[in-house]
Amino acid sequence: MELTRDDPRLEQLAVNTIRFLAVDAVEQAKSGHPGMPMGMADAAFVLWTRFLRYRPDDPAWPDRDRFVLSAGHGSMLLYALLHLAGFDLPLEELKRFRQLGSRTPGHPERGHTPGVETTTGPLGQGFGNGVGMAVAQRMLAARFNGDDFSPVNWRVFGIVSDGDLMEGVASEAASLAGHWGLGNLVYLYDDNHITIEGSTDLAFTEDVTKRFEAYGWHVEKVSAYHRAALEQAIARAVAETERPSLIVTRSHIGFGAPDKQDTREAHGEPLGAAEVAAAKRALGWPEAPPFLVPDEVRALFARCAESRAGEYEAWQSGIKQWRSRQPEQAALWDDLLSKRVPADLLERLVSAAPAGAGATRAHGGAVLQQAAALVPALAGGSADLEPSTKTAIKGWVSVAKASFGGRNFHFGIREHGMGAILNGMALSGFIPYGASFLVFSDYARPAIRLSALMGQQVVWVFTHDSVFLGEDGPTHQPVEHLAALRAIPNLRVMRPADGIETAGAWALALERKDGPTLLALTRQSLPALERPASFRAEHLRRGGYVLRESETRDALTLIATGSEVALALEAAKLLAPGLPCRVVSMPCPQLFLEQDAAWRDAVLPPGGRRVTLEAGVTDGWHRLAGERGLSIGLDRFGASAPLAQLQEHFGFTPGAVAERVRAWLEETTAR
Repeated sequence: MELTRDDPRLEQLAVNTIRFLAVDAVEQAKSGHPGMPMGMADAAFVLWTRFLRYRPDDPAWPDRDRFVLSAGHGSMLLYALLHLAGFDLPLEELKRFRQLGSRTPGHPERGHTPGVETTTGPLGQGFGNGVGMAVAQRMLAARFNGDDFSPVNWRVFGIVSDGDLMEGVASEAASLAGHWGLGNLVYLYDDNHITIEGSTDLAFTEDVTKRFEAYGWHVEKVSAYHRAALEQAIARAVAETERPSLIVTRSHIGFGAPDKQDTREAHGEPLGAAEVAAAKRALGWPEAPPFLVPDEVRALFARCAESRAGEYEAWQSGIKQWRSRQPEQAALWDDLLSKRVPADLLERLVSAAPAGAGATRAHGGAVLQQAAALVPALAGGSADLEPSTKTAIKGWVSVAKASFGGRNFHFGIREHGMGAILNGMALSGFIPYGASFLVFSDYARPAIRLSALMGQQVVWVFTHDSVFLGEDGPTHQPVEHLAALRAIPNLRVMRPADGIETAGAWALALERKDGPTLLALTRQSLPALERPASFRAEHLRRGGYVLRESETRDALTLIATGSEVALALEAAKLLAPGLPCRVVSMPCPQLFLEQDAAWRDAVLPPGGRRVTLEAGVTDGWHRLAGERGLSIGLDRFGASAPLAQLQEHFGFTPGAVAERVRAWLEETTAR
């Protein structure tokens, strides 16, 4: 886009409009962060009016540039820009900042506010999301751009803060961005030297420039208030196509506030009426009315939007013609961006599921090959554990600086950064997956939570799912992780018991469009389950189903997941015939609890005695066991020993489970 230049007086008027919309909103809410918007208004103005390609009446335009406000506490900066740029965010919504039901929450939320590309707030996550968006753009461009037409031209811009750069997730993501040579990524660094506790000198004195140059980034320094210099620096960053760019903008938090500029109070507190008035006087802004938007400023932003209309229309015309010339490519484009999966995906994956015994991680690796052949949007990798997690797509190269057409990722030992990058990819047209050991989900948990909060389709593949991974010991043996992960709203945790359930878990993860799915898979081999003749693949959609029925409806029901399902079947045989037993496989308790009452009652008859069985902490299982039920688990850390010794030691053998059930029944009967 050709750079346009306005009268400096008008530009300053626009910058102060942005600045004081933020100040007035925070003041009215009596809550928020005014300092960052005040300090970065000039830089944001230059970026949005000179470089950013967007279409306010079509915020989902595929070729729009992405803007990520990783410093999400400065949300009013973004809301002011969206309002002035013509997005569906009326002034009344700015006046309702941080109020219940408003479209201007305290931190930006994807899907809640038009024009917000990702949910930011936890520092560093937005930084990683932007890296994920940038690598996704490179992958899309490698698939679709050609000599006759290039539908993928967008770039990723963002504003990051001192706090973002302190968080480890940003370091992990920045290292990968440099490694991949993501020259389509430009971040402005709000280098204001202030955090909540005071000066960054308290804990952050490294040379950021040298650090990012070591990562392989293009780095420049510029004043946050010299708009011409800012424009030139951003233009050089855009022209740098082989390296991501960090523009260090030395700024002043609370710029213009006579007593609070460059203070920690300006970070997260309203300025107060007296300081607001003083700041407006200092910058030549009318003290009243609040939320002032001069007509000249509205006209300026309208001209900016109009200047992009030709580019937008040219793209729409170009892709229409491209569709007619390249119907196969166009069909792939639609399939990928819509994340299409076949209507019969569940049946096809289940029919292709490995037969016989095997570790569910091995079953998962086999199912992944079929899934990748059917779902072009699927791509992902592991945090340096692919030989163990079995998560490579065979026949495809790895994503690298010279091969963005690949589908396999090597994230290195970076679960935290991997998670944030996966979320950015999910926001950009792919169904990404990331793999590691279940115990290391702790490192990825912030990103997992955000994919659930945003309703983004990310598949998390975590293997070595219990103490039964064996000799590595309690540092690597997850016991509390399944319960903790199930506590995250909108995250489905699936722990399959054999090849068929693993295929079903992958199918449900790929069909689901409104949130993430986590697959917890075993290291150890499990037997193939014997299913009743009444079993249908569709039962896997229910989260839990009957695996072994009893003619006695008031029979004891054993409920198990994953590796403990086969154990429950063997224990049931030992308990019979004296104690009639039913066995229920429950790969996803959350999904089961969402089912209609008829299904739940058929699987778990009301009033029946129930025992749950899972090699992890028992928290949460009371919802299925009921008040009269028994939960057999492991409410302690594990130990280092071979598998068979651990099973014997912790009581996860058929005989030990059967004896535990008998003792419990005798005890409850005696009461």
